[in-house]
Amino acid sequence: MRIKITAIALTLLPSICLTEAHSSGPAIDYGPRPAYLIDKLPDGELKSKLLSCEGQTPQRTDFSIGHRGAPLLFPEHTVESNVAAARMGAGILECDVTFTKDQELVCRHAQNDLHTTTNILLTDLASTCNVPFTPASGDTEAAAECRTSELSLAEFQTLTPKMDSSDKSATTAEGYQGGIADWRTNLYTDGATMMTHAESIEVFKSLGAKFTPELKSPSVDMPFEGFSQEDYAQKLVDEYKTAGIPASNVWLQSFNLDDVLYWIENEPDFGAQAVYLDDSYDIDGFDHMDPATYPDSMKSLYDRGVRYIAPPLWMLVTIENGEIVPSAYATDAKAAGLNIITWTLERSGPLAGGGGWYFQSMTDVTTHDGVYYELLDVLAQDVGVVGVFSDWPATVTYYANCMGL
Repeated sequence: MRIKITAIALTLLPSICLTEAHSSGPAIDYGPRPAYLIDKLPDGELKSKLLSCEGQTPQRTDFSIGHRGAPLLFPEHTVESNVAAARMGAGILECDVTFTKDQELVCRHAQNDLHTTTNILLTDLASTCNVPFTPASGDTEAAAECRTSELSLAEFQTLTPKMDSSDKSATTAEGYQGGIADWRTNLYTDGATMMTHAESIEVFKSLGAKFTPELKSPSVDMPFEGFSQEDYAQKLVDEYKTAGIPASNVWLQSFNLDDVLYWIENEPDFGAQAVYLDDSYDIDGFDHMDPATYPDSMKSLYDRGVRYIAPPLWMLVTIENGEIVPSAYATDAKAAGLNIITWTLERSGPLAGGGGWYFQSMTDVTTHDGVYYELLDVLAQDVGVVGVFSDWPATVTYYANCMGL
């Protein structure tokens, strides 16, 4: 059985075989990585439980959220990256949203990332970059900054996406295109397709997925050419309305609490599931184990209508007696009645070296790749998160299917 796909999706999507059993999206396959991570676990109850689910029929789950698609191996925010995430069972897909010079919404992680996520420096549009490429020299690293807000939508659509990277030692723009982490790859970049936000809606719908767009902070002063922050937040909602997407299938996101409060007040159906991305870690003196250091109390957020909060992984856990356990932050959020989503699993590469930024509160126990599942188990069972962003959604999908989430 082949499902009818919208005109935009037909133009953008690669050929996908849709089976009768998965008629609302592509057939789901875990691939080898979940089993690889399970093999890395020490013998015990968690490993035994996960091994017992080998051979299960994979099912799509909203617990598994594609973070910019599946950018562990695919260039982020491309059709191909999101198709890969859907094929891994991600029930919710993400378009980080920014805007062009003519105020059209497009999927980019930041308004000023074109120099690391596209080939712009190798095109005539390099002249639009607000920081032109400068080569490395002595102790000075190579640098550039290129913004979507300097391009029209038509110009943006001429760019070719690539893996997010830059070689700071480069002396040429061509060399600057490198710098890919050694655990990522260029294997799936050929022919990758970027999306506008409206196109992402059609593509995600055709994949049977739900939506979690993030309104990115502008790199330009607002209002921009008469386009206010409120206009920006409203246009995001309007594109779902135009596409006929029910608010119950959309989790709007922003690091800007004012955006979340705007949606709660002005678009209450969509605001009911608006997600406040918490970056309190950037505040001097913040301690995820001390609620007195939080800029907003959890009760204050709840009283203003916030129902979803999304901190990074490490803020939700700590170590006690050599075990990963919920943090004071996690306990406080749950006590206030907030739903918790977290980010980003599978963004740290191999974990033998401690896991880096996303594992900073559990470095001492982060010694092998099986810790991805040890952490996920604590987040699901003890913290009680309702969704997990991942750069390789199969890891989360397998766990959610096995545990009946």
